[in-house]
Amino acid sequence: MIVLIAPETDIPNEIEILIQLFQEGLQYYHLRKPNKNYQEHCDYLNQIDEKYHDKIVVHYFHELINNFNLKGIHFQEQKRRDCLDTPSDYFVKLNNMFGKTISSSFHEPEELEKSTFEFDYHLLSPVFSSISKKGYKGRGFDVNSIDKTIIGLGGATTANLSKFQELGYKGVGVLGGVWHSKTPVEDFKKMKYSIINERHYI
Repeated sequence: MIVLIAPETDIPNEIEILIQLFQEGLQYYHLRKPNKNYQEHCDYLNQIDEKYHDKIVVHYFHELINNFNLKGIHFQEQKRRDCLDTPSDYFVKLNNMFGKTISSSFHEPEELEKSTFEFDYHLLSPVFSSISKKGYKGRGFDVNSIDKTIIGLGGATTANLSKFQELGYKGVGVLGGVWHSKTPVEDFKKMKYSIINERHYI
């Protein structure tokens, strides 16, 4: 399982590269654009063929799921803490959640393990030192003892995917390993091939 995180700020040819990645089998694209407003999110999505919308998970403006056939919604760490104490109150405004994924970010394994909300999967970071965030040093979390679907985020490259598996992750979250590459599509294909051949990944 590969979760590709959007670059925080737009990069040249981003949409064209993203379309190629979908064509190569990308199933989880996390649209994380903290500097875009609601309309700019709509404009971004409208540049992408509707047939790929069901592979896109939004981090901001969860109400986009009411108007686009998206894969699901993601809770940043603080939003999870702010909104999911009484989840029924939050989800009442989201009309199209049936069959959608719900995920969240964590930065401490202990908090992830204690979380009582049943997320479809959890992003835990930083596993290894970040490529996209300088100075964001990896902590090598071992999650073999936690019986939840955990995706390791931080420092994932074509060279170290087996290390994520050894630490107990069911997949990897990738940002810099694709978007900072000179050959993003080829590197994604290598990661996908590597994960397909690791039977413990999902």
